[in-house]
Amino acid sequence: MKVAVTGANGHVGACLVRLLLKEGHEVRVLVHTGSRALYGLNVEIVNGSLDDAAALESFCSGREVIFHLAAKISIGRESYDEVYKVNMDGTKNLAAAARKAGVKRFIHFSSIHALQQFPQDKPLDETRPLALYSKMVYEKTKAFAEKWMLEQNSPGFQVVVLNPTAIVGPYDFKPSYLGQVIQMIYKGTLPGLVHAGYNWVDVRDVTQAAVNAMEKGEPGEHYLLSGKWQSLKTLAGLVCAHRNKKCRLPIFPFWLARMGVPFMALYAQWKDKEPLYTKTSLAILQSANQQILNDKARRVLGFSPRPLEESVADTLEWFKKHQYL
Repeated sequence: MKVAVTGANGHVGACLVRLLLKEGHEVRVLVHTGSRALYGLNVEIVNGSLDDAAALESFCSGREVIFHLAAKISIGRESYDEVYKVNMDGTKNLAAAARKAGVKRFIHFSSIHALQQFPQDKPLDETRPLALYSKMVYEKTKAFAEKWMLEQNSPGFQVVVLNPTAIVGPYDFKPSYLGQVIQMIYKGTLPGLVHAGYNWVDVRDVTQAAVNAMEKGEPGEHYLLSGKWQSLKTLAGLVCAHRNKKCRLPIFPFWLARMGVPFMALYAQWKDKEPLYTKTSLAILQSANQQILNDKARRVLGFSPRPLEESVADTLEWFKKHQYL
């Protein structure tokens, strides 16, 4: 099929493009800044952004399916307007261009954060309300974008939404925030952990579900792509099992980690880097639901998440092969 992918230079996009090419599809990508993850691939590149009408028209022209992955991920440093411009306005701009170009199916990558995480002691599935009133800018903008996209669904413009959890795996060229944490654990430079965890899912399983959604996804529906909840301590243990020496990572209480937020911000500013953690990222970890169900995606999309052990091992192997470690 003739497909087009936004966010192709990101972790999920890099893996998705490779899978689409492997399965014989004709791929066009929208590139805003950087194309390292696409080097050597047989793709058509359109340079532009989600607020560039001419680029979006060219990007969508003659395509049958659009995969929309581009988004502004925020852990508390960006302004609401900055995140809203990409996650909401950018999505609207792309959808308008896609509809004008006659695109038949629009697969929108949302997030597990678009859904309310509370109550934490009850299973979370597709019936959970959207986080439209969240105080976290990323959650709120992703929730509104998902709601708006599903409202655009029609027989001539079929919309399918995917909600992955925390993504781990190979093809992490940037690398992602989680990829950086895994590298730090392996190198022994991470100062410590907090007593929390998250639901981790492999990027290859997410992208296979996305490709399957081209034909199997029910229009107007959304699907949770989750793996299994594991503690940060467990994740670190899996990473450390591939080192030649033991990891000794202290586990800090949340109150102590929160006290360190201002110092992390100052250190990051001095180094001109993203902070290791923020008030928002701590809140996300603390509020993470431990019972995220993926029954619907398994049944409809053939989704089959692999064990975290395999994902961590393959991630480290990929990092080593590409000289990140």
